[in-house]
Amino acid sequence: MSSLPPLSAIRVFEAAARRENFTAAAQELGMTQAAVSYQVKLLEERLGISLFQRAGRKVALTEKGREIAPILTRAFDQMREGFAALTQDHSAVLTISCTNSFAHLWLAPRIGAFQMRHPQLAVRIQAEDAVVDLARAGVDLAIRGGRGEWPGLEARLLTHNRLVPMCSPGWLARNGPVADAKALHALPRLSPDDMWWHEWFAAMGVEDDPAAGPPGIALDSQVMEGRAAIAGQGIAILNHFLWKTEVEGGLLVEAVPSYVRELASYWIVYPAHARNTPKVKAFRDWICAEFADAIAADPEGVYLPR
Repeated sequence: MSSLPPLSAIRVFEAAARRENFTAAAQELGMTQAAVSYQVKLLEERLGISLFQRAGRKVALTEKGREIAPILTRAFDQMREGFAALTQDHSAVLTISCTNSFAHLWLAPRIGAFQMRHPQLAVRIQAEDAVVDLARAGVDLAIRGGRGEWPGLEARLLTHNRLVPMCSPGWLARNGPVADAKALHALPRLSPDDMWWHEWFAAMGVEDDPAAGPPGIALDSQVMEGRAAIAGQGIAILNHFLWKTEVEGGLLVEAVPSYVRELASYWIVYPAHARNTPKVKAFRDWICAEFADAIAADPEGVYLPR
């Protein structure tokens, strides 16, 4: 034959043949006895052969039925084993997508605490700044910056972000103090074309001018910008909470006191159908609790939770 008979009919026949009883097969499959009989009849008509001998309410496999039945049972057993192995492997590995900055500055130093709570899970972090298709990339969940709108995904807010121009204390001692936001135009800014500079200047009521001041160093990640600022290379516009450890350690200071909220916020996102899978729920509960604790411990409102 050029194609298989309907899989639904094959499935019903396999159960009926294994039990040699239509009523028992119906109970196993959650069908009526009449539906089982109908599916078997359809399969027989499709094949042009009898698979069961019927004598009143009793049925018995014909010679052809006994020939094909064990082949189908083995095939269904292999499929069950294959799907069981696939599900087991999938449930044991948690794959997380996030930006390089979030991975290096926040997640990597903390993920060990999550894994200690869930030693049965292997955690894999995919750090890249491009937004990935979770299904195609085999990713369970992602931490994304945005406004919480990603079609097909559920999103839960972790925190709003505060944008802050930062530099090293040594740099500020040599070049400061900085009078106000406008005064930054005359000073070396790291990645002056960064959109965060535009957001910050706009919120401060100052027109941005990337061409003003000395030529800036263009870096392609917040990690490099922050490290360059720590090294005394100039002023970087940074997400405050990602650099809280460095601020508390005295490696970074605010060049200009400000309180500017970034237009985008951090969210945990995942497919709607995965919301209650144990590994997604475990990580979602853990990371939401981590951010809730951090916000509660910051009476200055650094995280801008509302």
